[in-house]
Amino acid sequence: MKTIMISLSLLFCLGLFAQMDSKLLKDVEDIEKQVIEWRHDFHQHPELSNREFETAEKIAKHLESLGFEVKTGVAHTGVVATLKGDRPGKTVALRADIDALPVTERNDLPFKSEVVTTFLGTETGVMHACGHDTHTAILMGVAEVLTKNKHLLNGNVKFIFQPAEEGPPPGERGGASLMIEEGVLENPDVDAIFGLHINSSTPVGTIRYKPGGTMAAVERFVITVKGKGSHGSAPWTGVDPILISAKIIDGLQTIISREAKLVDEPAVITVGKITSGTRFNVIPESAEMIGTVRTLDPDMREMIIRRMKEMAPALAKAYGGDAEVEFQNNTAITYNDLELTADMLPTLQSLAGEDKVELVKATTGGEDFSFFQEKVPGFYFFLGGMTPGNTTPYPHHTADFMIDDDGMLLGVKSLSQLAIDYLNK
Repeated sequence: MKTIMISLSLLFCLGLFAQMDSKLLKDVEDIEKQVIEWRHDFHQHPELSNREFETAEKIAKHLESLGFEVKTGVAHTGVVATLKGDRPGKTVALRADIDALPVTERNDLPFKSEVVTTFLGTETGVMHACGHDTHTAILMGVAEVLTKNKHLLNGNVKFIFQPAEEGPPPGERGGASLMIEEGVLENPDVDAIFGLHINSSTPVGTIRYKPGGTMAAVERFVITVKGKGSHGSAPWTGVDPILISAKIIDGLQTIISREAKLVDEPAVITVGKITSGTRFNVIPESAEMIGTVRTLDPDMREMIIRRMKEMAPALAKAYGGDAEVEFQNNTAITYNDLELTADMLPTLQSLAGEDKVELVKATTGGEDFSFFQEKVPGFYFFLGGMTPGNTTPYPHHTADFMIDDDGMLLGVKSLSQLAIDYLNK
């Protein structure tokens, strides 16, 4: 009897997720060209975090043309709208990030970014070097497709266009956490949320995912070391904060290599910047180190932060100085709800093909989509954006980063069908 029930359940799932509604599929295919055009426009006119004014205006204008009541200015430049299905039910949210990076584009594209700005006192180009232009265009396409197919929805779909995923400028707040504070998951209350990230090293037509922890919690740390200045020719008369910094950097790596249980989850401590001194023959009074910690397990995260706060002052004291450690949490662990992921996996498999939906290991990159997942069950997956056969894709956040437009059709299909199947299951 148990075997029969499992078989019936499997047949039900296969029937529910078997194929896209024919009208829905046609609407998705019909909008592909427009989605690509939107993406090219956003790519050519990128804007930095918390400064996505024109981007937000374009998004809002499109949503208004579909008949939405649009809320703008959420977390500075975010745009939110809710589609009510023909029948009552739960509310699912779909999220796209809209900001670009301070990177000067090196690609020779007809829609290449020529935007230049000043970022933290340095002149730089601005580029969608992480694919957020594709995410924005995809979600705009999904909004139009689902608006034309409200009859398929048992509930509501909330569209969240989020600014500042890459982090707000120093001294400002922004991103997912601020959107949550301003009530983006309320009125109506969101029951689940989906998001995707296009990937330059995943072939077009492929989807990759991982249940549970899929991207790392990201901490920014600052270690301030205080010594005693002296002449470079007489180091015994002072306390060298640069030497102490070197000892601290070396010591921090033992937390990873000797204390973190890496067979459970990976972890990373990286010092990315050291500032100290003014002249070759002067031992300075202080030094500052800035870096990042990446973790995929809450207990490991707590242990690493605690040990860094213990170790840095202790090492500084051993060499006659002092050290202070400060942390700033940038993202939580991007955690794919186990039940939601299992429930929605057949949707992705039916769209891409079972052989094109791949289970992958976690990555130590971070995503502030994680803050939404702390509040409601969420599922975040990776969408192929690499031209098939390309053996040398450029990484995200680089000047040569490039995405194949052919990857966006599956993105529109996926988010559209995930919303429908979640509300109707």
